[in-house]
Amino acid sequence: MAFWSYALAACAFASVVLWRARQRGDRSDALLLAACSVTAIWAAVAAVYGRTDPMTMTAGTLRNLIWVILLYDMSGGSRVAAPSGLRLVFAAVTLSIGLHLALSAVAFLAPLTAAQFNDVLMTGSLLRITTSAGALVLVHNVYGQAAPESRLRIRGPMLGLTLMWGYELNLSTLAYLQGVLAPSVEELFRLRGAFMTVIAPLFALTGGLERSLRIKLSRAATFQSLSLLGICIYLSVMAILATAFRRSEAEWATLSTALLLGAVSVSATLLAMSQRVRGWLKVKLAKHLFEHRYDYRTEWLRFTETLGREGPDAPPLSERIVKAFADVVDAPGGLLLVSDAGRGLGVAASVSWPGGNPGPDALNDTVEFWSGLETSGRVLEFEGLRGGWAPAPDKALEVPRWLLEETAAWVGIPLLHHQRLVGFVVLAAPEYRRQLDWEDFDLLRTAGNQAASSLAEALSQEALSHAQRFEEFNRRFAFILHDIKNLVSQLSLLARNAERHADNPEFRADMVATLQGSVGKMNELLARLAPHSSSRVQRVEAQPLRPILTAAIATKRRDREVQLLGDAGIPVLVDSSALEQAVGHLLQNALDASSGEPVSVRVGTDGGSVSISISDKGVGMDGDFIRNRLFQPFASTKPGGFGIGAFEARSLINAMGGRLAVDSRPGQGTTFTILLPASDAASELERKIA
Repeated sequence: MAFWSYALAACAFASVVLWRARQRGDRSDALLLAACSVTAIWAAVAAVYGRTDPMTMTAGTLRNLIWVILLYDMSGGSRVAAPSGLRLVFAAVTLSIGLHLALSAVAFLAPLTAAQFNDVLMTGSLLRITTSAGALVLVHNVYGQAAPESRLRIRGPMLGLTLMWGYELNLSTLAYLQGVLAPSVEELFRLRGAFMTVIAPLFALTGGLERSLRIKLSRAATFQSLSLLGICIYLSVMAILATAFRRSEAEWATLSTALLLGAVSVSATLLAMSQRVRGWLKVKLAKHLFEHRYDYRTEWLRFTETLGREGPDAPPLSERIVKAFADVVDAPGGLLLVSDAGRGLGVAASVSWPGGNPGPDALNDTVEFWSGLETSGRVLEFEGLRGGWAPAPDKALEVPRWLLEETAAWVGIPLLHHQRLVGFVVLAAPEYRRQLDWEDFDLLRTAGNQAASSLAEALSQEALSHAQRFEEFNRRFAFILHDIKNLVSQLSLLARNAERHADNPEFRADMVATLQGSVGKMNELLARLAPHSSSRVQRVEAQPLRPILTAAIATKRRDREVQLLGDAGIPVLVDSSALEQAVGHLLQNALDASSGEPVSVRVGTDGGSVSISISDKGVGMDGDFIRNRLFQPFASTKPGGFGIGAFEARSLINAMGGRLAVDSRPGQGTTFTILLPASDAASELERKIA
């Protein structure tokens, strides 16, 4: 059964060779043809000599070698620009194959006893386990890193290699665990030929490999592959040593095993506990495995994610900036220096800074340094400035003494926004200090521009917030000043009348009430200047109009006639104080524009609303003034006017859920109409406002 099984496999792969030979292909296609040819030869040798013969072992090892070479070529490893880390992954698998070839040579050349030959077979099983596991990792990486349009073309060979090495891995594992001569292992060996016959057509289902592939192995995939292969190699070495020492009675065998385990344990402990060792190892791996020190995509995504982190648990932006730069170069922490309101640079954030925080005098003892840094935009390496091997432009800068004397200071990154220095990041030195190169400088300088934009935006938002608070205060003050102007006019009239009617008891009583009302309004105006004062409209509730309108008319009537017409007892949903003030503003404008003519206040209903119309017979306004100037603050046609009354009146009415309309013609007077919800609509509007 074993003979015919492997003979069929040899014929199947020979057929694939004949099929592929008719097609003209590139280098990868030629390697695929060679790999199928070697596989056919291996199957024929296995059919003739059996599975334990050194010839079969050698042919199987060569079969694995040619398939790995094909994967290497498909992944771009033969190109000049291929990263050395990728080549190292393949080298580890090739090393395992080379050891297996050396073991086959020993079986060929050296006279071995039955026990020794059995040890050779067991060791060969271990090496095949390592080779199969590593080859499966490579297949996964080549297929996983291929472009989506490339995967369809290579799907057949990749599936065939996965099945072939997967079967080999299971067979070698059982051979090592149960013994190479176990019946179950013998049965799997017989079926392997038939299995290879079934999967042989998969290697014919492909197009031009090199033309269709676009593969780039990521750093993560490289490190994962190296880690997995390292584990496999370690287990194989330990198993080989255990097999060799098992038949040795010498004490050096036990001692060697103990020393090896001790060395591995110490190495693992150092990597886990020492940040300096981890830093050294990372630097050496990045230097010797990869073309570039950094994975720029990963670094940039991490940098922007750290800067843009939001939420209640997120640290302030200043601390996030320091953390983002520290993660790039594995620094333990750092400082962020920003401009302190024109008084020089000060510490804005300190994240795990091992040294002491500098004072303002220590940072600003050389003003020329900051201006020179703003011009050059250079990333500074303080270790080089202290040691004398810094670039000449850096030495020309008069660096503050504190930065040179503080040994914790390692790197300084200027944050430039539109050629303006908005901040300066000082990073602490890591456990393993290394000299920066051009990649470090370029990455830190570019990241500094990004961080400077975020910091400048935050500083602008803070300045805008301060300006908005001042603007809010100025707006309140302008409204209050307008109200004070009206109170002054009322008190001036009261003072003039007091000269003529001071002896009249009724006038004195009215004067006292007016003064008390004016004092109360002034106190209210002062309270509205507070930063956290409540809204002008405080409580909206259903109440009759008559008391509100009567009070507003009483304060504005003076010696002029103001008529209250209509049913003023209609309940409406309003804030009495706000409505009184809005009506007072409109009455004042009507009285100023009417030139002695009477002014009327008429109350009516319009559907579900109550209307309050304030009409005068004054000069009126044209359409352009109403559209563009009437409700604009600080636009007034009256000498000494503030131009705020109509604007504030409309703001108050809108805040109560009402609407203000105006109808005016030049020379025909003006009518302001306030529309407020009636009592039947009060409950619904009250729910909306609440």
